[in-house]
Amino acid sequence: MQITIYTKPGCVQCTATTRYLDDRGVVYETADVTADASALATVQQLGYAAAPVVVADGKHWSGFQPTKLDQIGAKA
Repeated sequence: MQITIYTKPGCVQCTATTRYLDDRGVVYETADVTADASALATVQQLGYAAAPVVVADGKHWSGFQPTKLDQIGAKA
C-alpha cells in the first residue's frame, strides 16, 4: 500500500501524523505543499485547504486522525 502525507513546515498535526506512523513502523512518503506545486495542486484537487492530507489505499482525509491511521497501519 502506498501512503502519501501532504505536509507543510511548522504544522503540528503533520508532525503528529508522521510521528504516529513512525512509532508503528509504517512506511510512507511525504510531500511538502509549500515547496512542491504539484503536491499543492493534488491537495486542492482533493478539496482540502489544511494539512496534513493523508492519501492511502484510495482513501484520503485531512488532519491527525489516529483511528484512520491505525486502519491503514494494520494494512501496511
